[in-house]
This record gives sequence, structure tokens and C-alpha cells, in this order.
Amino acid sequence: MKTIVVSGIQSSGVLHIGNYFGAMRQHIALQDKHESYYFIVNYHAMTTVRDADALHRHTLDAAVTYLALGFDPEKSNLFVQSDVPELAELTWIFMCLTPVSHLYKSVTYKDKIAQGLSPNSGLLGYPVLQAADILIYGGTLVPVGADQKQHIEMTRNIAQRFNTAYCVDDPIFPVPEPYILDSVAIIPGIDGRKMSKSYGNTIGIFDEGATLKKRIRSIVTDSTPLEDPKDPDSDNVFALIKLFADKDQEAEIREAYVRGGYGYGHAKKRLISMITDYFGEARERRQDLIKHPDYVLDVLREGGRRGREQAKRFMDRVRSATGLMTTYGE
Repeated sequence: MKTIVVSGIQSSGVLHIGNYFGAMRQHIALQDKHESYYFIVNYHAMTTVRDADALHRHTLDAAVTYLALGFDPEKSNLFVQSDVPELAELTWIFMCLTPVSHLYKSVTYKDKIAQGLSPNSGLLGYPVLQAADILIYGGTLVPVGADQKQHIEMTRNIAQRFNTAYCVDDPIFPVPEPYILDSVAIIPGIDGRKMSKSYGNTIGIFDEGATLKKRIRSIVTDSTPLEDPKDPDSDNVFALIKLFADKDQEAEIREAYVRGGYGYGHAKKRLISMITDYFGEARERRQDLIKHPDYVLDVLREGGRRGREQAKRFMDRVRSATGLMTTYGE
């Protein structure tokens, strides 16, 4: 079976280093190996975003960020989720096959409600839309963080349920496998919790200058005096340093922690320098891309065209298998 990689990133806010190390870096690496479809999930973002200007702005910024970080539109497909209208149709079909009890078991749904978000139908049906996202392009490999593994299991279940109900002898949808991005542990935000836009504890990929310094200086640490030894493995600053440091740098800083006389202020200063250097070239590319918005839109248009072509192949078979009549175009 041909490997088709499918994944998305939500446009609910400014993308942060958790997004980069947790997903985007791997997305860009996989573009050299497999046919892939990456999309900016603005439908998903609507479960929490009510500001039209903000949703539009964050969607375009996500595209600019991907391109600045090295996404190559000649190798892969980048587009906006809402540019594939067939997706909403398939989501409805899947909703009609999905028990409500399965949706209430979603750990992500429970977590969002615990954060105080409104328990709207979109939030409850989030995993079904995600399943349609994956299956409408024939996705077989889905790069996700460990916290999204349950959603991929739901996608697999939906694919199997559809195939059993409508096309058991000639299955339409492959049953995808998760590609768990467990090479990076949960990335802490400045408050020590998982870095997340919904927590407001993020460090933006392209934060710089005074903004970056303010965010890094706000990272929560313990009260160990400067002169005392410190445990690097229990420190939020060191957890972030490890993302950017090479082996020699990590060993050097670890030794300084354990030796003592090395304060959290020293570590934060080093982290600021590392982040600035790491994203330096990408930051320059981003500034150039901002000056050429037509190019960014052309990339999204072409990616959307390819996405629609792939989606149509599957939806033609889905309509035939389910008996859905369409008379337009006849």
C-alpha cells in the first residue's frame, strides 16, 4: 500500500516552539520521503475562535511559518482545510456512523471542558472532523503527538465501521497508522504545564528581542540559591534548552547545574541566545515572505487544488457506496 502522510496544524493563535518540535519539524522532514497533505485546520479552530480577523490572520501566518521553516511546495501539499468543501460532507457521513458515547470518551474533549471551554457540538465532534481530514486524502500514516493517539484510534474505528457498513468487499478507506512523535517529551510552557495556546504559556517560534526576553524570564523555576547545585532534569528552563542544544552544549550546561554557582538567570540567558540563533535564518525568510503575500496565497491555492482532486477521488466512491444522489454536472 502506498504511504500517504496526512496531518494538520490549528490556526487558533500564534504558532509556538511546542508546535514546531511537537509536529512541524517532523512534517517538514517527512516531505522528502512520502506523498503528503498538510493543512491549516481553520474549521477546527472555530471551536474556540470567534474573531473573524484573528482566524484569517492566524491562518495566513501559519502558512508563512511553514514556508519559512523549510516547507517545500514542490515536494508536498500545503493548503487551508476550508478549501476542500468535500470535507464537510464526509464529516456528516461519519457523524451518522459514530456513537455519541464514543465522542464523550474523548480525553481531549474532557480536557478542553476542564479548561472552561464551552461544550459546543463542534468541540464534541472534533475527532470525527479529524477522521475525515485523514481519510478523505487516503491517509495511511498520521504524525501526531502521544496525546492525540486516542483520536487516531477513533479514526481507525470510523474507517473500519464505514468499510464494514458500505464496502466490505472493496474497502474505500485504508486504516491509517499513527506515527507517534515521541522523540520529544511534553514541551513545558513558561508556567510548567504543557505548552499550549489555550493556557497562554507559549513562546512563539519567531519571538525576538524584548518579547522573547520577557517570555523566557517568566519561566517558572524553584527557589534554589544561585550557589547551590540544581537538578537539571526537574527544571523547565533546562527542558527547553535540551530542544536547542547539541550534545556537547547539553552536557556542559548540565554539569554547570550540578556543580552549583550557575543560576536560573544564567540558563535563561543561554536559552534566549539559543532560540535566537536556531530560528535566525527562518526569521529572515519569514520577513521576506511577508513582503510577498501573493506567493503564499499561490502556494495555498495549488495545495488546495491538489487536495480537492484527491478528496474528489474518494468522495465519488463514497457517494456511490452510500447511495447519495447528486444530479449536478449530469
